[in-house]
Amino acid sequence: MKELMDEMMIYRSIKRISHEIIEKNKGVDDLVIIGIKTRGVALAKRLHDNIEIIEGKKVPYLTLDVKPWRDDNVTSIPIADLNYDLNNKIVVLCDDVLHTGRTARAAMDGIMHYGRAKMIELAVLIDRGHRELPIKADFVGKNIPTGQNERIEVKFKEFDNEDKVVIV
Repeated sequence: MKELMDEMMIYRSIKRISHEIIEKNKGVDDLVIIGIKTRGVALAKRLHDNIEIIEGKKVPYLTLDVKPWRDDNVTSIPIADLNYDLNNKIVVLCDDVLHTGRTARAAMDGIMHYGRAKMIELAVLIDRGHRELPIKADFVGKNIPTGQNERIEVKFKEFDNEDKVVIV
């Protein structure tokens, strides 16, 4: 196991991504931040909090369980309601690691289930490559090329009592 990012590196990456989201979208009007369960939720919350501090405006923050839209889901899973109108919104989907692209695709299907967003953007802390689908993140904390036999673990204080990224 090798540490790739420590707490300060993660903090700086999230701060930078927050500014990039604001800059790309020319502010936060119609912006909605959605965290993909589980660790994407921690990233989304931190981005949300940073963006609100930087802009001084409220930004909606939601979470999404992508299980009902996964292409490897073989059981019927009920779909919970987001209770938010996503029509004509700029949705920033957040996840800890982008790998094959299948989770991001499932999340996009989930978003489209709830409405027609004006735009869907993807923010990830780590992009490790090995895409199986033509999906690219709009905002990336760090690109970390990996071997297929390696695993990236993102640890957030919210779930793991520490902030770090390791390769196993």
